[in-house]
Amino acid sequence: MPEQVTVAVDANGADRGPAEVARGAALAAAAGTRVLLFGPAAELGPATEGVEIVDAPLSIAKAADPARAVRGNPQASIVQAVEAVAAGRADALVSGGSTGTALAASLFSFKRARGVHRPALAVLVPVPGSPFLLLDAGANVEVRPEHLVQFAHMGAAFMEVVMGVERPRVALLSNGEEATKGPGDVVAAHAVLRDHPSFVGNVEGFAIGSAVADVIVADGFAGNIALKVMEGTSSVLLGAVRAAATSSLRGRLGGLLLRPALRGLRDELDPEMAGGAVLLGLRKLGIVPHGSFGERGFARAIEVAARGVREDVVGRTHERLAAAGALRRPSETAATVSDQ
Repeated sequence: MPEQVTVAVDANGADRGPAEVARGAALAAAAGTRVLLFGPAAELGPATEGVEIVDAPLSIAKAADPARAVRGNPQASIVQAVEAVAAGRADALVSGGSTGTALAASLFSFKRARGVHRPALAVLVPVPGSPFLLLDAGANVEVRPEHLVQFAHMGAAFMEVVMGVERPRVALLSNGEEATKGPGDVVAAHAVLRDHPSFVGNVEGFAIGSAVADVIVADGFAGNIALKVMEGTSSVLLGAVRAAATSSLRGRLGGLLLRPALRGLRDELDPEMAGGAVLLGLRKLGIVPHGSFGERGFARAIEVAARGVREDVVGRTHERLAAAGALRRPSETAATVSDQ
């Protein structure tokens, strides 16, 4: 793996504007990662050491049809950033814009890894003391059992390689712990995974974040809903704690005593520390930070991408799939292509 890693970054589409992404790129460059920054040069500010700016003002982050927008706008910042990775000018992608657009552009240029049915969107959920990887978090609304099986192995490989978790425990998200509970695709995937030593069975929604699994696998519909429910609930609870701590003199005094502990809890729950969602199952690595991230979150996303390149997360994920016999057989190729 290269000692000097270069990450192509699309600065368009972020909620706080391209300048915020540029500041994150500068932080990452100062830490040792070279950055190719694509976006409107007039808004990115002067280039800093380790950051090369490519003027690409056209944004398709809000496009209603991502695939059509990617095909029809080769000068768009996300398309140019992806092409830089595909051509070898950069080693990984970070996109500050739409997940759908980043996925469409990556699929066209990076292609799926050989033998992979579908790429998955994986999100590291920052639960205090027991963070876990959730996938798919929205890339595939409808899946087949073999897709869920591949997601399980891809997620386990990511946790091993990037997060350093030895023998990560893998579970399927369902409406009951019994092997027969859930939709037919979940039941069939359970039957395939049940003899794997890392598989711990099904988990229900209330068990999410209870440290029973390091990887939780779902279809993109259920996974995205679970993720949004967790994000919304944690935001409301933190807001309620903040309101209670400032509602009276006694509350404010108690809040002062609890501030160090609450600050640590806030940091553990901060989604920016995870760096964003990871596109797994492609031939190149892609990271999609949340559009609301600040400069620290974008810097973290670039650092995660660089670490993934150095640790060869793409290659090692593929090796794990091959060792488990989970890669697509040649006879399945036509069916997989037709249902994209």
